[in-house]
Amino acid sequence: QVQLVESGGGLVQAGGSLRLSCVASGRTFSSYAMGWFRQAPGKEREFVGQISWSGSTYYVDSVKGRFTISRDNAKNTVYLQMNSLKPEDTAVYYCAASGIYVALRGNAYNYWGQGTQVTVSS
Repeated sequence: QVQLVESGGGLVQAGGSLRLSCVASGRTFSSYAMGWFRQAPGKEREFVGQISWSGSTYYVDSVKGRFTISRDNAKNTVYLQMNSLKPEDTAVYYCAASGIYVALRGNAYNYWGQGTQVTVSS
């Protein structure tokens, strides 16, 4: 069992930055691929990006060059650094853990955090 807790959300102006953190419980964090998803009001949940256990990263096109995912296995933590934020980035952001090396869909993830709100004002 893995429990995930996100933090770092908030209100930021367009063009600003935020760093989200997701702390995982359990001793097998380093073996999981960790993903970030987001869900805006009235929209479906969207894949944002993923980092494999080896550090390979994958991003949705809309955030490439602006968002960076990293992980610190010693701290059981995955990060989402978000730069050049846009109002369309406003959403609840979720981290998730998957036992699959490359997991680009939500149904590949076994464990989910409770989410943290990110609001970008124009």
